[in-house]
This record gives sequence, C-alpha cells and structure tokens, in this order.
Amino acid sequence: MANVQLEFQASAGEADPQSRPLLVLGQLHNLHRLPWAQLRGKLQPRVSEEIWQAALSTLNPNPTDNCPLYLNYATVAALPSRVSRHNSPSAAHFITRLVRNCLPGGINRCIVMVCERSEVFASACALARAFPLFTHRSSASRRTEKKTVIVEFFLVGQNNGPIEVATLKNCDTDMNYHSVANECRISTAPKIRNGHRSTQFYYHLCEYNFIAFRIGNAEDIFAEVLKDLNQGSSENCIYGVGKAAVHPPALAVLSHTPDGATQTIAWVGKGIVYDTGGLSIKGKTTMPGMKRDCGGAAAVLGAFKATVKQGFKDNLHAVFCLAENSVGPNSTRPDDIHVLYSGKTVEINNTDAEGRLVLADGVAYACKDLGADIILDMATLTGAQGIATGKYHAAVLTNNEDWEKACVIAGRNCGDLVHPLVYCPELHFSEFTSAVADMKNSVADRDNTPSSCAGLFIASHIGFDWSGVWVHIDIAAPVHAGERATGYGVALLLSLFGRASEDPLLNMVSPLGCNGDSPDEEMERDSKRRRLV
Repeated sequence: MANVQLEFQASAGEADPQSRPLLVLGQLHNLHRLPWAQLRGKLQPRVSEEIWQAALSTLNPNPTDNCPLYLNYATVAALPSRVSRHNSPSAAHFITRLVRNCLPGGINRCIVMVCERSEVFASACALARAFPLFTHRSSASRRTEKKTVIVEFFLVGQNNGPIEVATLKNCDTDMNYHSVANECRISTAPKIRNGHRSTQFYYHLCEYNFIAFRIGNAEDIFAEVLKDLNQGSSENCIYGVGKAAVHPPALAVLSHTPDGATQTIAWVGKGIVYDTGGLSIKGKTTMPGMKRDCGGAAAVLGAFKATVKQGFKDNLHAVFCLAENSVGPNSTRPDDIHVLYSGKTVEINNTDAEGRLVLADGVAYACKDLGADIILDMATLTGAQGIATGKYHAAVLTNNEDWEKACVIAGRNCGDLVHPLVYCPELHFSEFTSAVADMKNSVADRDNTPSSCAGLFIASHIGFDWSGVWVHIDIAAPVHAGERATGYGVALLLSLFGRASEDPLLNMVSPLGCNGDSPDEEMERDSKRRRLV
C-alpha cells in the first residue's frame, strides 16, 4: 500500500474493472441504497445487475464481510451495520482494514465509498490511513510506475447522490489526506542524524529548521525557533531532556494571527524525535518504535497546515517541544533538579518520563508568552494510556467538562476516537511529592491512574486555578497500528476546532459547529440517530 497517490474526485468515470479494479465499500443498508445506474459503468461488461444484487444478498457483516464480483478485479465490502456508542458512526477503523485487505491490486484502481454526508470527513481520513507514504524496501525503489487510487463518494440519506466538488476540497491531497498521510510518514520513518534530503520533514526534524522550511514561508504564517529557554543559570526541561543529543533541543512556534480574531488557541506537540529513555534507559524490547515519540508534534504540524489553508478565524499557535532523549556525558541524571519555564522546580526521578517535562515548558510558554485562552497539548505520553482507554481511543484530560464532551463528540465525528480520564488533582497530584523540590517528574504509585497523573504534571505548570481551557490528549496507543503510524490526531484537531474554520465540512463535524448546540445537546442528538439506524 506504500507510495500510492490517493485522489478524491466527484466522479471516477467509467472503466472496465479488468483495466481499473474496483472496491465498493459501505454499510450494508447503504449499499442496498446505491443505484445500479451509479455503478453500471464501473462494472460492466464484467458484472451484471443480477450478480451485484446476488453479492449483496450474500453479505453478512460480523463485523465486516466482503464478496468478489469478478475474479480479483472487483469486490464489494460491507462495514458493520451497527457500532457502539463509544465508536464512530463511520466505522472508520474498519474502513482502513477493509481497504488494506480487499482493494484489488493494480496501478490504477478505484474505490466507491457509500456513506452519509456526516461521515465523509471520517471516511476520507480512514482511507488516507490505508496508504502509507513511507517505505524503504529495495523493491519499491526499483518501481517506476505511479500508482493511483481514485475515490468517489456516493451519499445516501438526506441530500443523497454524488458528492459536490466543493465538499471534496476538504479531502484533496493538499488538505486532510496529505496531512494525515504525512503524519504517518513522519512518525514511521527513522530519524536520520546526518542526512541531506532536506525536502523531507523527518530529516529536518533533528535539525529543527523544518517548520520554517515547510510552512513558514507562507505570508500569513510567522515561524520562530527558540534554542535557548534557559533562565539564568537554571535549566529548563526542554534543554534538560535534549542536551546529551547531537542536535540541540528547541522550542519552535508557528503563528497564524488573522485580522478579527476573538481568541487565541495554542496547540502544543511533544516532539521527542527518539526516546532512549535517557539514563533510565529503555530495554531492548521497549525501545524499538520510539521513532514515533514525535507523533504529537507531527499531528499538530499536519493539522496546523490544513487548518490555516482552509481559513481559520482565530489566532492559532503551534508549539513544538523538540528534543532527542539520548544518553551521553551530558545526560540529565536522576536526582538532578531543574527549574522549568514556569519557574517551578522539578526533581528528576525518572529520565524516561521526559514527555511531560518538555510539554510543561511548552504549555507554560503558550500561557505566559502567547497569551493563549485555550491550550491543547498532544503527546505519545504514557504506556499506561493503552491500558486505560485502549488501542483505538486516545485519552483526554481537561479542566473543562464541556471540552471533555466536545473531544468525545469530535472523535466520533472524525474517527480519531477519544475517551475521558479522571481529572482530580486534589487526589492525584500528591503522587509527585518531593522533599527537596516543588515536585518530582514520575509518580510514587504506578497503580494510581498514571496517565491522569502525567497530564496533571503538565497542567500544574499553568496552574490548576488557571481560568482558561486546558486539554491534554494522550495518543500513545492509537498513534500506531503494529509497526506503522496511523496519522492519529490530525483529524481530531480539525474536527474539534472546526467551528473556527471556513470549510463547511469541518463545520459539520465540529462538536460546536454551525448548529450552535451544546455538547450535551449534540450527544443526545447523536444517541437518537444511533437508535434509528
């Protein structure tokens, strides 16, 4: 599936499936609503209407099913007919799986995606995840042909029929598809220390010039890279985490400040380009895969690029906390004490709990220097997240109940699923008690909701009494599936903040979108809709 160009088109046109293989995909009740006239030109002369109807009658999704229509050139696949209340109505994860397993081979292929209008965004992002951009297999380098997959949406329900060209704007290769796929590539690719392929994000990630290079040349974007956040003789934690690495650590900021903005939003991404664990070094089975520890920063970058291109009405800052947690003579040691950018002191008792340290500096900078009203940090933070909320749902921790509900709704609407963690600093923050500093950086009791505690550590550096909105998204488990990154986080940020976008599709999937409903009202409407399916 690597090195495939995905193209979203209002109409894929007609073609013999033997020359352009086809996959028709959707929930079974939606597939039955797809007119034969819409498919005829893509299946004939190989498949008749009788064969199509017979194939539909054999499908029994539990949770999915598929049936070949003509040899291995044409297939129909059915998504789950129902999903639970903690899943996305689009069944996005099953879309990715079915495309990987059922899409026929070939240089030029076609997917017909049958869904409701409200599921277009999530379905498009799920399709993007099925086509990773990075591969280093020698066989791939010898291939010269360009592989293309054309995606055509057919809408059922209200306002049914082929999708409008304007709606596809949000799905094209310059917007969400490219952003999701690029995050997969950034997180999956190894981080080359002395490479010269300067046009690729993940080589620049170690040099920290990547942001200005990739986006900062746009007229309405300001890029700044701060390589020295030290306060006098003290060490802030971005520097403390990355000071042993070949490439120096940095705080990098992208800023979009349109006229007429009414609030300031900061997205803070954890960009640990590789995590050895430092002197609290990881074992041989837990260190492989730590190239993905920049997943939060990669998601923020992809979402920032797509958001600004689609017209974002508020001030938006993307803050990247960049470091390589390496081992060397200059490594931070357990028992060291750092003074963070917030001014608070931290006794280091685990150098492998480094993500919360760099994010603490990032959110403090967003609060003090950027004057943010809303601060959201996103990170591959804790292994315990996968235990708390599973492999598919990221964990959300926030000081605002409405935003907690909004994150859950946004996750359902876009396919990047989210589930809440316990927010109770008065019971849990004591896990960081230190005899010699304001706090330690790792919990005393690892059985006492460690994912919540890790988020509370970050929040403590803007203050639990801060009047703004703080949201923490731990994406440690959903950021990857097996050995590949999933692109998690881009769609979630676009959906969650879609109300400030000029794009109608993002307004539709935003939990606080154009309908003006509260999160409670939207959750009730979503529940009623599920009961009707």
